[in-house]
Amino acid sequence: MSRVLTIASRELRSLFVSPVAYVVLTLWSVIAGTFFLASLIGFQERIMQLQQFQMFQQIESMNLNDDLIEPFVGSMWVILLFLLPAITMGLVSSEKANGTDELLLTSPISIWEIVFGKFLAGVGFVAVMTAIVAFFPSLLFLFGEPEIGRTITGLACLLLVSMSYVAVGIFASSVTRNQLVAFVFTFVLLLILGMMLPFIVDITMAGSGLGRESAIAQIVRWMSTGSHVDRMLKGLVDTADLAYFAVASGAFLLLSKTVLESSRWR
Repeated sequence: MSRVLTIASRELRSLFVSPVAYVVLTLWSVIAGTFFLASLIGFQERIMQLQQFQMFQQIESMNLNDDLIEPFVGSMWVILLFLLPAITMGLVSSEKANGTDELLLTSPISIWEIVFGKFLAGVGFVAVMTAIVAFFPSLLFLFGEPEIGRTITGLACLLLVSMSYVAVGIFASSVTRNQLVAFVFTFVLLLILGMMLPFIVDITMAGSGLGRESAIAQIVRWMSTGSHVDRMLKGLVDTADLAYFAVASGAFLLLSKTVLESSRWR
């Protein structure tokens, strides 16, 4: 475990030595602040419009979680698809580009320790990103009464998505020595997993005899991140959703381990 922590701390330090981490965190903070402010203004305008039409029942049915926090965190999940590849693109590919991968692979450190160390470094970084997002909903507790459970569940969902996407990024970074290629490959994988799988299923199954409700279609839809995120943002914690994030992270870490292991025996 000490070796894993050593690799993780080294990777985190290297991330914050480069300007990439600061650029990503700055963009993330600015985008989060802008989206939160837009959501807050939109929430206030809806209340004012309902007051003008004296639709008091609709006002009473509105709450901060449904109309403000959930859309805000959901928006930040989409932004994650574009910014996270910049963090994960160099986790393994930079080792290959600098020639330090041979030294690392021939050391007594196991492949799993290398993979988990880099994964923990990525998790540490996305935890900072999640904390930045959490700052904005926390302000609402000073002036309103959001549901604590739903708010925590939504933020936990963002962290779980980020962790699974770090695993995807490590895999994409392990197959190439070019960081730009790793960035594009990660982005494409995240786009497919996050948003495109349901559309691919519908288009594919529409022209086949299997049907959109077949077992294959259900499995492929389960592989899509979107449906799991939607349920957790609503405050629903299901073991199937938690299993999804665990399986996704484990599968891509296993693929990364396989790629690195093949490099060791070349």
